[in-house]
Amino acid sequence: MNESIAVDALRDDRDFVHLSTLPRLAIDLRYASPRNLLGHDLYAPHDCAWLHVQAAQALQRADEWLAREHPALRLLVLDAVRPQRVQEQFWARVQGTPMQAYFAPPERGSIHSFGMAVDLTLIDAQGHELDLGTPFDDTSELAHPALEHAHAASGRLNREQLARRRLLRSAMLHGGWQPIATEWWHFDCGDRNDVRRHWRRII
Repeated sequence: MNESIAVDALRDDRDFVHLSTLPRLAIDLRYASPRNLLGHDLYAPHDCAWLHVQAAQALQRADEWLAREHPALRLLVLDAVRPQRVQEQFWARVQGTPMQAYFAPPERGSIHSFGMAVDLTLIDAQGHELDLGTPFDDTSELAHPALEHAHAASGRLNREQLARRRLLRSAMLHGGWQPIATEWWHFDCGDRNDVRRHWRRII
């Protein structure tokens, strides 16, 4: 079984990097506010603006690519480290509902709980979020990258929304991240099975 590390111990561990140390990056952790599926702050009093050093380096590469190709745009991080206890709160809420498919069961664990996943979007020079077709944490099929072509063909996603999603993916792919089929905002760093076997779980 993986070793674990308390979220409050990340600041003293060289394997983790605080997001505030990455230039240009904007941070607005939605689970550290009421603006999330459960409607309340899930992180207080803990600081969850951390990533594993390998993920932080990959995010820096993605941001550097975006700065070169679209200097007026920046990445806005919506979620990074998500402690196991928070994942358990989510599972208790969604188990047995249609939303269950969007959350890893606690025994398997979210890649967020290893500091190897990030949720993010794009902002403009004024700090305004760009419209990517749905809000963060939307649980409808409109948020699914795998279905974007069908949504574009039906008019549910317009050309600008689709182009922004592709731009976000391009930036993240240049950093070495992998998108998933069901959430345009979510990206993994590394192989999920390998991360679950070898990385420390954050609690």
